[in-house]
Amino acid sequence: MTAQDNPRFYNFVKRILDILISLFFLVLCSPFYAAVMLVIFAQDGGNPIYVQKRVGKGRKVFKFIKFRSMIKDADEILFSDKTLYDKMRSGAHKVKNDPRITKVGNFIRKYSIDELPQFVNVLKGEMSFVGPRALRSDELKKFEVEHPEMEKVLKDIFKVKPGITGLWQVSGRSGIPFADRMKMDAHYANTPSVLKDLCIIIKTPAAVLRGEEAK
Repeated sequence: MTAQDNPRFYNFVKRILDILISLFFLVLCSPFYAAVMLVIFAQDGGNPIYVQKRVGKGRKVFKFIKFRSMIKDADEILFSDKTLYDKMRSGAHKVKNDPRITKVGNFIRKYSIDELPQFVNVLKGEMSFVGPRALRSDELKKFEVEHPEMEKVLKDIFKVKPGITGLWQVSGRSGIPFADRMKMDAHYANTPSVLKDLCIIIKTPAAVLRGEEAK
């Protein structure tokens, strides 16, 4: 019997994996977390934790936690700089060579260290370790306006919890066009499989070590 035939079994196994993996990273790696927070605080005295609203399962908005990779007041600078804002809204979810990113931020982004606090979201049940990318409200609205034909894709994505890693992250990460990533996330949501999740988990360290630009 497959996970598609028995979604309760799949969801149970997936939740157990989420709890075990989250506890591992949050407890055993706590000294590393503390060191990263200290380095971020030392660069400018700002809060090392950045909280952003993202859209999760069932379109429920939740507080998405990351290590701060940008200068203080980065959001305010974005909205006050029309050129930078237009680049952000041009189609990609991330601005290349964003002047707001700090030197420490560049490093922790390259190796996805900035995403480690998201294990708190996973432990709380707002996210899963494996799943679609958690979308910002503004990019979701923009995507819906520009791609009305992909309404079903979005509907499928929001059937499951967003993840720290996922199918597109281990298949090319930011080298994949945004719309194609969405289709890959929808495919993942429609084909639940414990084996597929395990394969993505196994492939994730290699994707991170390649240091490709992530989410």
